Amino acid sequence: MTAPGPILGPAHRKGTGYRSRQWTQGTDEVAMSHRVALRLGARDTDRPIIGIADTASDLNPCNSQFTSLIPHLAQAVRDAGGFPVRFPTISLGEDLMKPSAMLYRNLMAMELEEQVRANPLDAVVYLANCDKTTPASIMAAASTDLPSILLMGGARSAPLFRGRPLGTGTDLWRALEDRRAGLLEDDDWAELERALGCSGGGSCNTMGTASTMSLVAETLGMTLPGVTGIQAGSGELADIARATGQRIVELVTGDTRPHDVMTQESIDNAAVVIAAIGGSTNAIIHLAAIAGRLGLDASLPRLDALWRDVPLLVDVEPSGAGLIHDLRAAGGFPTLAKSLLSGGLLRSSMLANGEVLEVVAAAAPDPGGVIRTVSDPLAPAPTIAVVSGSLAPAGAVIKVSAATPELTTHTGRAIVFSDYHDMRARLDDPSLEVSPGDVIVMRGVGPIGVPGMPEWGMTPIPRRLAAAGVRDMVRISDGRMSGTSFGTVVLHVAPESAAGGPLALVEDGDLISLRLEERRLDLLVDARELEARRERLVPPAPDHLRGWPLLYRQHVLQAPEGCDLDFLVASPGLRPVLIEPVVGRS
Repeated sequence: MTAPGPILGPAHRKGTGYRSRQWTQGTDEVAMSHRVALRLGARDTDRPIIGIADTASDLNPCNSQFTSLIPHLAQAVRDAGGFPVRFPTISLGEDLMKPSAMLYRNLMAMELEEQVRANPLDAVVYLANCDKTTPASIMAAASTDLPSILLMGGARSAPLFRGRPLGTGTDLWRALEDRRAGLLEDDDWAELERALGCSGGGSCNTMGTASTMSLVAETLGMTLPGVTGIQAGSGELADIARATGQRIVELVTGDTRPHDVMTQESIDNAAVVIAAIGGSTNAIIHLAAIAGRLGLDASLPRLDALWRDVPLLVDVEPSGAGLIHDLRAAGGFPTLAKSLLSGGLLRSSMLANGEVLEVVAAAAPDPGGVIRTVSDPLAPAPTIAVVSGSLAPAGAVIKVSAATPELTTHTGRAIVFSDYHDMRARLDDPSLEVSPGDVIVMRGVGPIGVPGMPEWGMTPIPRRLAAAGVRDMVRISDGRMSGTSFGTVVLHVAPESAAGGPLALVEDGDLISLRLEERRLDLLVDARELEARRERLVPPAPDHLRGWPLLYRQHVLQAPEGCDLDFLVASPGLRPVLIEPVVGRS
């Protein structure tokens, strides 16, 4: 279901002045009480009020450093002629939130939209860093369409483990494989924990979802170019906070809105960037959700067509060897854009600093080292691909750059786990009949199924096989996987099993065929047999019957549509804008 775009309120039309004046200007008791609440001086009512959406939280180490950045940001807003007001919002941390921070991405976007709608804000700086805070902020900015910019919080440091810099997430998964194979003793495991504890605040320092979405935000013109990969807690990040404060005042005085910069060209560019960096497959869902809020197209067929010619240009884990700090040292997004433009893979678009993409790229260092040229890539195209077929009628995705090439054309026997608990209970059972050529199926973990589509798609290799040296198998899931993960994993299978997709009908021993070159994923079972299975299918009983999880289950869209809620998506071609509240005595 697609909801119509909201009606444009007269006070929100471009060129009609700051909306905060509806609250603060006047001689009656209502305007006076608003000025008192905001501590506005007599001359402050002519200044734009800039909201600072604060996601700092002790429950979210990725965003904890924003507490020290807000003073720099706020002072820059004042110096530029704005009036900063900080307000707290949900902080979505990947480390602790269960079953998944993804369950709450739409809730955060809704909360931000309602906070902005209900309060006297003329523009917003969204403090974003951890995986879901970035797309939630961009989705809210798209829906409110007030002048907006994101301030990213930087990447955590890389302490040494076993003599090399520790890549957050990716090296943990590698260490887990070694531990399951009996190659990592308890002392080594404890050493890894100590090293991870020394990495401090900030986002993952690999090309996980946070780094991928930071580069997407740069590409979309929603954060200053060149910020991805800055060290969290550094003085350089404080400089970026001050530049962001100055820029948001320029955006509001120039009346530049998210819809002015987030165009179909920038959506397409973001898709190309995701592929060129070997980015997180989670970003595909987030980009679809952002496009949905804008009434633009990020459908799987469109993305797959864009990805067919995009090689891997960035040598950062998990598809490469370096860390996200190395990307920035090599020139960051501007240099990557320079490489992609030289290969004719990007379209002209506006960036958050007010310059067009070509101008920013022209001033960047030349590609070299961590950032390759299109003519000398790290790996050939495609790095990400869409597959569809009888097992995924609405599509699924595979991160080709992190897969084993020999497994991308494969037919194997299904080993089915109906949910996460079933997998944890049986995966390492010595009696489980499984071989390296089998296909592991993890279902029941899609948007509706858990709910929230956790990162359970990269099912571990069964312990018996891991101990024998097996490091990859074909794995298929209606869930997601961490952007720091790797392997031949087909994800986001749609429709998901909980929505009645064919994945719900797979049984142990069925043959499954993956043919990447043909973009096919098929269940090799007779149609009459599948129909008989469907008649016997008993849908799982939901275990969340109230509150947000219930609302989410009732309205969440499937992965190819961004897993947004159906009533929040804009109608194609219509510009969703903020409906103004009636301002009066509360």
